[in-house]
Amino acid sequence: MTQMTAGQAVVEALRAEGVKYVFGIVGGTVLEIMDALFDQPDIRFLSVRHEQGAALMADGFARASGIPGVCLVTNGPGATNLITGVYAAYAGHSPVIAIAGAPDREVVYRDAFQETDHIPMFRPVTKHAMTVNKAERIPELFRHAFRLAMSGKKGPVFIDIPRDLLGTKAIEAEFPSPEAYRVHHRPAGDPELVRKAAQLLKGARRPVIIAGGGINESEATQQIVELADLLSIPLITSYGRNDAVPNGHPLYVGPLGRAGSPEAGELCAKADVILAAGTRLSNFTSFYDNRYITREARIIQIEIDEIEIGRNYPVAVGIQGDAREVLQSMLSLLRREGAEGGDPAWKREAEALKARRRRRLDAEGTRGGTPVKPQRVYAEMRKVIPPEAIMVLDAGACPAFGYDRLEFRRPRTFITPMDQGGLGFAFPEALGAKLARPEAPVIAVHGDGGFLFNVQELETAVREKIATVTIIMNNNEWGSEKAYQRALFPNRPVGADITNPRFDKLAEVFGARGFYVERAEEMGDALKEALACGLPSIIEVPVDPEELPVPARMVEAQTKKTN
Repeated sequence: MTQMTAGQAVVEALRAEGVKYVFGIVGGTVLEIMDALFDQPDIRFLSVRHEQGAALMADGFARASGIPGVCLVTNGPGATNLITGVYAAYAGHSPVIAIAGAPDREVVYRDAFQETDHIPMFRPVTKHAMTVNKAERIPELFRHAFRLAMSGKKGPVFIDIPRDLLGTKAIEAEFPSPEAYRVHHRPAGDPELVRKAAQLLKGARRPVIIAGGGINESEATQQIVELADLLSIPLITSYGRNDAVPNGHPLYVGPLGRAGSPEAGELCAKADVILAAGTRLSNFTSFYDNRYITREARIIQIEIDEIEIGRNYPVAVGIQGDAREVLQSMLSLLRREGAEGGDPAWKREAEALKARRRRRLDAEGTRGGTPVKPQRVYAEMRKVIPPEAIMVLDAGACPAFGYDRLEFRRPRTFITPMDQGGLGFAFPEALGAKLARPEAPVIAVHGDGGFLFNVQELETAVREKIATVTIIMNNNEWGSEKAYQRALFPNRPVGADITNPRFDKLAEVFGARGFYVERAEEMGDALKEALACGLPSIIEVPVDPEELPVPARMVEAQTKKTN
């Protein structure tokens, strides 16, 4: 064993896990860790301008790379500012280790400076929230944190370390490699259930595959596509998981869910058997009702977390396991026993819906006028976005149009807030994703309101030379909320209208590149130039404030109007 300080033990625990970046803000209760990071050749502390940005960058790093992101802050407001970003990681099943200092144990329960009980606040938005109770346990508890974050359905873990423990000058510690204390196991599922699922698919007349986030997480894109090809099953993707399958595949119809493709929803509603692979059929995928998933549909659900199987819809076959391994077992069985393609009429119907979607999106590329329609902005973007680009959508009205209008060819190239739905998400997430995969172009899409939530991270991007591109569609309103008010309370908007600076000029003040696009035809050239300039870039596009997405609760809106 080696003797070291408690702060050094934290850093060595991170090094053992291959951590390259620690996102955060220097603070009084974590100075011993900060000092241990000084002059480290392989771990870099990346200073941000708000703790929420640190958590979101760690999340973006984790989502783009598949390995844990780490953030470090002081106690009290430092920790509470992390919560929204940690919640985003929780909703996205993203492995993030969030570390916060805490007051000395001797002043706890005395309302000391910046004293607050972190654990109850983080518990609902993490897989686990823990306090280090003894300096000598730092190596053990950090191993436990990484084990939890990376096991099963991945997610964030919060670690709270009292300041007086970090002041411990000498502890004995050793740091084995992760292979010695956590095993990456890919459960292949119950063979009898796999057989039952295969038979159900073979006998289906109108089968559909919904590919979810578990496809990316288990690297199962090849297996899901091979299964679709083998049985001629149409493919759709769950909400925010458009990159789970290549969107150019002949059997891919579109994304399902709240802002997804109407054609995908129509197809799913006609299915007699649904293979839900690596998806829990969450709120914005399914709405928990029967608009897309009918009561008559028989569901085969593959999930790494058995708690999610049948949680939102009853299943005909529920298989707990790794999506890649379960699908590979299913493929092997079907090939051994012989499997024919599906009903040609069903395949033709899926092809017709796919073609209808393509015609609809192509028609949006001809919509003229100023201010530009958001749909036209996406049509111009599709012409120039490189296939390896990572796209990050914020919450809000204008980004919502992107779920149905962006195309993906590779896994781990689409990052969204998922059901967390937090504004200000995309820009810091994009910075983390770019650091994880510097070779890939990274493009964030924001509305004007959401961008100003974390605009201060422009300074971080410029200082650290993180060359992402951010497209801001500016309609001077809280678009999603105005859409709701228009539907539910016509002609009675309250608090929905806002004003903004010129975002291209604001970018230049920070030292970034700024572009201003008023005509749709200029969008492609601006995006190409921004991608090539090697600097953080902002492209502002004034868009039509009258063009708003259909509210998620449209059924409620229609009911209210008729009553």
